[in-house]
Amino acid sequence: MLSGPLDFRAIPAPLVKREAAPRRTKIWEFNTNLHCSIIGTCLSSGELRQVLKKFGMASQDCTDHELHSIAVTLAGRHDDAARQLHKALDHRHKLAVNQFARAEAEDAVRALWRDAVKRGDIPGAYWATLTHPLTNQTIIREAFGEVHMLSHLVGSANRADIRRLCQLEADKAALEAKVQRQQHAMHEAVVSRDMQIRELRKALADRIVSEATTADPADGAALRGLIADRERRLAAEARRRGTLEERLQAMQAERDAERAARVVAERACQALHRELDAVETSLAAPAEDAPSMRLDNVVLLYVGGRPNQVGHMRAMVEGLGATFLHHDGGVENHQNLLPGLTSRCDLVLFPVDCISHDAANIVKSLCRQGGKRFFPLRSASVTSLLAALQVPGMAEAAD
Repeated sequence: MLSGPLDFRAIPAPLVKREAAPRRTKIWEFNTNLHCSIIGTCLSSGELRQVLKKFGMASQDCTDHELHSIAVTLAGRHDDAARQLHKALDHRHKLAVNQFARAEAEDAVRALWRDAVKRGDIPGAYWATLTHPLTNQTIIREAFGEVHMLSHLVGSANRADIRRLCQLEADKAALEAKVQRQQHAMHEAVVSRDMQIRELRKALADRIVSEATTADPADGAALRGLIADRERRLAAEARRRGTLEERLQAMQAERDAERAARVVAERACQALHRELDAVETSLAAPAEDAPSMRLDNVVLLYVGGRPNQVGHMRAMVEGLGATFLHHDGGVENHQNLLPGLTSRCDLVLFPVDCISHDAANIVKSLCRQGGKRFFPLRSASVTSLLAALQVPGMAEAAD
């Protein structure tokens, strides 16, 4: 995707320089402002590295960004390197190019592009649209704008999730350090207490033996006083021990609570990793390859969430072959509609952070009554829904 802010309206005309005869456009014939989006969108880092290795331009030390910059520079040259880049793009997106080749009018090209955007099949459709013989300046600007805005949308979602992930990891580290400090302090206190008790008992036993062997009957009162004093000190130490045991129990309870919080944080971290992996897999999936998971003929009901994300969710679910139903949980849609929607669907999903308790309880009750599966989602984000849809066995769960 695009790496920085760029106003596509500022791209100077012409965007394509090619011969008058209608034919597919070569990559070096595009305006240099388009090369960044073509390379970043239509070729993965691994594929780009394979192409550049043939020309000795992809050392092991090269980062993905450096490979991208080299390829963007080569794309504007009419030489063997540019031809190899063009050939790699054609081979990578052969199915999409063949599909677009059947379009015999500009409106047909535009319709195929918009349909691909709706399905989320961006890389192959973008290359096939830009290189089509009938593609004009207007279609190129429209396609470039779609890809540019998609990069902003995905980047914004990823940044928010990454910030939250970093915060969770920092909280986890702080909790572990605090528990370790508390355990060490309690261990030292118990060791010190036991040592003092042993010393007191030994001193008392030694004093009793010494006084018994040297004292006469007249000194019995002094010995009893000493014994009473030792007993008082022993009782005080026993009370102190009881206090320390209570503190130890309290600290252990706090440690257990912190461990439970750490487990929750780890699970949240794992969920964020799965969602990020699902987003990266979805964006990197080849346009011509079949999706890794299909939900053909499955009817999915999404309850709750945020209204501004419903459109993206609908496009993503329908791109997997499923039917998308939505109920906002009772904000504007009446809750009396939930029984009818639940009876029509195969799966029910709802975000636990953006749905009322009443709506969530109603959904669970209706699913149990109707024998339907329901899946609570971590959040109302598009990435949470995408990760849930890519869970192995989702289609079997619907059946």
